[in-house]
Amino acid sequence: MTNRVTVIGSLNVDTILTIPRLPKPGETLSMHDQTFAGGGKGANQGIAAGRAGAETAFIGKVGDDENGRFMINSLTDSNVNVDQISVTKDAKTGQAFILLDDNGQNSILVYGGANQQLTVDDVKAAEDTIANSDFIITQFETPVETAEAAFKLAKKHNVMTILNTAPAPEKISAELLAVSDIISPNETEAQTLTGVEVTDEASMIEAANKLHASGAKCVIITVGAKGAFYHVNDDNYGFVDAFRVKAVDTTAAGDTFIGALSSQLNPDFSNMAAAIRFANRASSITVQRLGAHPSIPTLAEIQTAEAADK
Repeated sequence: MTNRVTVIGSLNVDTILTIPRLPKPGETLSMHDQTFAGGGKGANQGIAAGRAGAETAFIGKVGDDENGRFMINSLTDSNVNVDQISVTKDAKTGQAFILLDDNGQNSILVYGGANQQLTVDDVKAAEDTIANSDFIITQFETPVETAEAAFKLAKKHNVMTILNTAPAPEKISAELLAVSDIISPNETEAQTLTGVEVTDEASMIEAANKLHASGAKCVIITVGAKGAFYHVNDDNYGFVDAFRVKAVDTTAAGDTFIGALSSQLNPDFSNMAAAIRFANRASSITVQRLGAHPSIPTLAEIQTAEAADK
């Protein structure tokens, strides 16, 4: 059965500045290259879900500009329904400026723009879309109150919710945590949220139990190039190793993981380890290519990579 996934989140056009290393304060560096690509954590996750085979819809906002039209076309080309993306004349489409060094690591500056004008009314207008979903995903590049409204509507219709806790907030409201079925932080975000330093399985379990106490049915802690830890309960948890590859650009790796996961995961979490392995595979392809949207793999590419390992 094909999963139906709705993403509510950000839509950005990325400017990628390829540099040898990050500049020191006051230092001027020459760039190797400058490129442009679609991005935004929300859009990345939506495209990852759509390309991985999910029936995907998007709730978001762009400016009345060329970047906005580019983003809508980018999602449409990746099998994402854009009927719930609205256009505002009051702000420009979101943008991100990515400093990418020779080791494939990045630093990112984000202009929220139209993303910050996504409202509770926009969510209410998309209630039918939310109600007809198996999963709804959000992050923290759009207003928190809008995310809360979306997740509350999702729970009204028995839709599973996935909260990706990035960019890392200092604190998440109890109201949002209470309606988040799956919480997916990285190890740094997990420590910020729980006060537990994530270093091994015991500390991951401790952090997960603290997040369970906040309302999460499942916790997935991503640990960069090592893989991902999941904890549903004391009888259903484990660590799924990442695939070893040469990283060119880590942009959108985490977003690819979330989107690909949602395309495969059963709402009862019965195939959690297999879905995470699939998501790890998708991310391993993403980091070997440059840019956000251009790097996100299709289902056929993921399946081909899987077959090559057998």
